Amino acid sequence: MDPRSEVTGRDLVLRRYTAQMAPLLLEAGRESVREMYPWMPWCHADLSLEECRKWIGSRAQEWRDDVGYDFAIFEGDRYLGGCGLNQVRRRDGVANLGYWVRSGAMGRGVATRVVGMLAAFGFTDLDLWRIEILMSVKNERSRRVAEKIGAGFEGVLRSRLRLYDEAHDARLYSLLRPPV
Repeated sequence: MDPRSEVTGRDLVLRRYTAQMAPLLLEAGRESVREMYPWMPWCHADLSLEECRKWIGSRAQEWRDDVGYDFAIFEGDRYLGGCGLNQVRRRDGVANLGYWVRSGAMGRGVATRVVGMLAAFGFTDLDLWRIEILMSVKNERSRRVAEKIGAGFEGVLRSRLRLYDEAHDARLYSLLRPPV
């Protein structure tokens, strides 16, 4: 089964990354360094087009290996950020869900809508049973998104994340496939 490469919502579209999207990723990343860098080391002040191309290329391999499904978020023609299901473990029916929205699109509920779309994709296209959302206890924006979407809070995992060679406690939330 080959999962869809595009997920359409009311006003947003999630599209599988292509090499042509590298300049869009670069522009959004550079715009968002202040907000994103503490949580996403790839989003740094010296981000280059080559780094964006390389990252997008690695996403294609994860898709082929059935371990990661990353999407670009679009509203019309405007690139708003990225999201994906990674660390996919088909045997267990579990994956991790991640998301980020460029600075200029924050505060509009984009991430909340995207998480719902991506979770539906995971449950329907990938036949997952459980989707986990993990974030630093210091990442309040991500916490609010997980709570707005109705993810269940499971607890704080001590020293679960490593950012910039520093251990961070992490909040774990989960979404479970709705009963049929």
